[in-house]
Amino acid sequence: MKPFVSIVILNYNGVKYLNEFLPSVLATQYDNFEVVVADNGSSDHSVSFLQQNFPTVKILVSKTNEGFAGGYNWALKEIKADYFVLLNSDVLVTPNWISPMVELLELDEKNAACQPKLLAQKNPELFEYAGAAGGWIDSFGYPFSRGRVFDICEKDENQYDNIAPVFWASGAALMIKSKVFHALNGFDASFFAHQEEIDLCWRMQINGYQLYCCPSAVVYHVGAGTLPRGGRKVFLNFRNNLVMLCKNLPISELIWKLPFRLALDAISAWKGLLSGDTYFFTAIMKAHFALFAIIFGGKVNRTKHPKSMNSLSGVYAGSLVFQYFIKKKQYFNKIVR
Repeated sequence: MKPFVSIVILNYNGVKYLNEFLPSVLATQYDNFEVVVADNGSSDHSVSFLQQNFPTVKILVSKTNEGFAGGYNWALKEIKADYFVLLNSDVLVTPNWISPMVELLELDEKNAACQPKLLAQKNPELFEYAGAAGGWIDSFGYPFSRGRVFDICEKDENQYDNIAPVFWASGAALMIKSKVFHALNGFDASFFAHQEEIDLCWRMQINGYQLYCCPSAVVYHVGAGTLPRGGRKVFLNFRNNLVMLCKNLPISELIWKLPFRLALDAISAWKGLLSGDTYFFTAIMKAHFALFAIIFGGKVNRTKHPKSMNSLSGVYAGSLVFQYFIKKKQYFNKIVR
């Protein structure tokens, strides 16, 4: 029998997306799977809608919204499966998206997680921001993807259709071995949302596991469906990214990379302020103050035995900021050769 896969959709007031995209998930062509919706304290009628319209879907309910990180942590403790697929509610899947990923992860015990190719649901010829064809990271912690660098999403011309090791796999559609998720204690719940999957993937690599993009599996993502763009999103992205560096970098790298990153962030913040983006400036400053509070409060949960970034897959040893803003290289394959 094929491994049992639990497709888990974390929902928060997403009845619109459940109505639109859940039928494609239920139409998945795989012999041994279930679909679970974990409701994360919704105040809309998501639960009653599911009960009335999708009776075959298993429903888990939390009374509070614990964010992406905390929400999946509580939900996955309640589910027994060989593989979890963490799927955003705003994702349209193709029929045969599960089998290629299972086959890839079954090849080796150390293959712990992977993602499909993510294309933009509204512009399907383009890669989607939240993961494209697999996540990378630069030496200073800036995440990017095969097919997406900062806000530039490339056109999909099959240029990244090879199975490739990556640094991180997108939380919008993440397949992971359940035993690995639990062994590493899941997500860092303090992140709430944004970059918790990068932190988990980093910890996976530190512990000897490998991650991949499996481009023969394809899904279409709306993006920003659960937390709209704005100050809160910017704050979480910057704070969580900096905390992630403090957790996972060896001290010998952290002592010089963190000040450099803070300086780059400050430049970005002031640039935003001068162009009229007050919320952007304020969010980054709040993120820095939050980081200092975490550090001086002794609340950084350091990963045991961190490894040099350059020893891990999917790391660009240079500066993405320099390549993008100074050398004007906007495509992944112009930066990583």
